[in-house]
Amino acid sequence: MSLAGAPFERFAKPTKRAAFLREMDEVVPWQRLCELIEPHYPTGEGGRPPIPLERMLRIHFLQQWFNLSDPGVEEALYESVSMRLFAQIDLGHAPVPDETTILKFRHLLEQNSLGLKILREVNVHLVESGIKLSRGTIVDATIIHAPSSTKNESGKRDPEMHQTKKGNEWYFGMKAHIGVDSSSRIVHSFVATPANVHDSRVIGELLHGNETRVWGDSAYRGRTAEIRAKAPCASDFTQRHSSHSKKISDRERAANRTKSRVRSRVEHVFHVLKRIFGFEKVRYRGIAKNANRLVVNFALANLYLSRRRLLQA
Repeated sequence: MSLAGAPFERFAKPTKRAAFLREMDEVVPWQRLCELIEPHYPTGEGGRPPIPLERMLRIHFLQQWFNLSDPGVEEALYESVSMRLFAQIDLGHAPVPDETTILKFRHLLEQNSLGLKILREVNVHLVESGIKLSRGTIVDATIIHAPSSTKNESGKRDPEMHQTKKGNEWYFGMKAHIGVDSSSRIVHSFVATPANVHDSRVIGELLHGNETRVWGDSAYRGRTAEIRAKAPCASDFTQRHSSHSKKISDRERAANRTKSRVRSRVEHVFHVLKRIFGFEKVRYRGIAKNANRLVVNFALANLYLSRRRLLQA
């Protein structure tokens, strides 16, 4: 460590950010993720040596955890000591990678569809650590907002985003559909669509096929055939729909409450995504770029929700 990275503060106090980064540093499987990306990472032949792959991956994860843009994470690294320590950057030896380098690394992940592979590799790591998938899956979807204003260079909204009505309000953006393990809350399946695609349209893509039970809200009612086509042994535990015009019996209402106790676990994932990681709005134009960011966020959410068990192990 150079003098630039030496701690001279006499009255320094550990912060929540530093504690969070220490925990995540221990639970992220850095070696296997680097081995996954390495075949696609430039070697620097005929030019300057590339920045170490693990450092760029650490910076990319900082972007997801703190909802930072490419120039935003560069500035944050210069300002925050805890973030620099996590990214293994010593300003006495090397500068922070500039925003163009950070952007190119993000494009490398997008162009090689590495986001979904990162999710799968993280899940394999969790299974090997003793956090196994059960035979139940909870399906659900959430809307990610997109700018609806046309005050931009093209004078148009993002053509890949669409609007949908939920309750009495209209929303413009995209949808993140996920399949979550009913016991461990691990996200094992993910699909990104425009916001106007109905939740139940992609239910077959959210199952891994070995389920014995499938939970979902009333938006997934009547899809037993699609569930059985993907998971032949699965029972349909989606909730029955109730309205002013169509009442349900007390027995069905009690069954809905019992199902909700299990189904509510999917909201833990959305809480981490939107409230802790701050992913409430899209950052890029188009479905593909935002889908890659979403799936990396779900991989990190799996690690965050499992961190206690991983640290104990």
